[in-house]
Amino acid sequence: MATSAIRVKGIEKSYKDLHVLRGVDFEVEPGTVFALLGSNGSGKTTMVKLLSTLLKADAGSAAVEGFDVATESLQVRQSISLTGQFAAVDEVLTGKENLVLVAKLRHLKNPGGIADELLAQFGLTEAGSRKVAMYSGGMRRRLDIAMSLIGDPKVIFLDEPTTGLDPEARLEVWQIVKNLAKKGTTVLLTTQYLDEAEQLADRIAILHEGRIIANGTLAELKQLLPPAKVEYVEKQPSLEDIFLALVGTGTNNGAEAANNESVKDRS
Repeated sequence: MATSAIRVKGIEKSYKDLHVLRGVDFEVEPGTVFALLGSNGSGKTTMVKLLSTLLKADAGSAAVEGFDVATESLQVRQSISLTGQFAAVDEVLTGKENLVLVAKLRHLKNPGGIADELLAQFGLTEAGSRKVAMYSGGMRRRLDIAMSLIGDPKVIFLDEPTTGLDPEARLEVWQIVKNLAKKGTTVLLTTQYLDEAEQLADRIAILHEGRIIANGTLAELKQLLPPAKVEYVEKQPSLEDIFLALVGTGTNNGAEAANNESVKDRS
C-alpha cells in the first residue's frame, strides 16, 4: 500500500523558454487536505494537470495512490477526480442529467439513484430538474463537485474551486471540502486565497516562481515569522461580515462580531 496518497519528487515543467516548475517536491498523506498556495502564474494549475495525467513532466517523478503518473496513467485516472477552475457542467442538461451522464460514463449501476443521492447531499434536489443554465455560480460549483465524487475517487483535485464565487457560495464550497476530509478523501486544493488555505488545509505548501518555498502545518508556518506586537482594540466588521449578516446566512454573524472586542495583530 502507498504510504502517501500523492508523492512528487523533482518535478520540472517548461513551456519553451518559460520554466513553470523548477524541481517541485511534496507529499500528501491519505485522508488529508493539502493546499498548494500561490499567486497567479506560480505553477499551481500546471502541477494539477501533471498529477491528473493531462500533462507530462520534463523531469522528476510523481505518484498518486502508489501509481506512477507517467507509466500508470490509467490507474491514476481511475483513482482520482478533477474539478477545474471553471465548472465543467453542461448547461443544456438538467442537474440530474449531468450527474446521470457521468455515472453512465463510469459504467456504474443505478445512475439515477446515484444522481438523486448526490443532489440531496449537495442541497440541489429541488433544482435537479432545472437546466443548469438557470443555476447560480454557487449551484454550478456544487454540482461540479458532486459530479467529481461519482465513483468514490480516493483523491480529488480542486483547482481554485472558489474563484469568482460570492461569499455565501464560497462558504458552501468550504463546507463541502471539510466534509470530504471527514469521510477520508484526500484533497489537493490549489488556491491564491490565504484565508481559504488557513480554514481548510491540514498542510500548506507555498509555490513561488516554480519552487516550493515553504511546506508545513499552519502552526509550523507561523513559526517562520517572529510574534507580532498586539494590543486590544475594537474590531470593526469586515465587508464579508456585513454582507453575510445582511443576507441572513447562519454561517457568520457579522453584526455580533462588530460589537465584540478582539485582539488585532499589528506589525
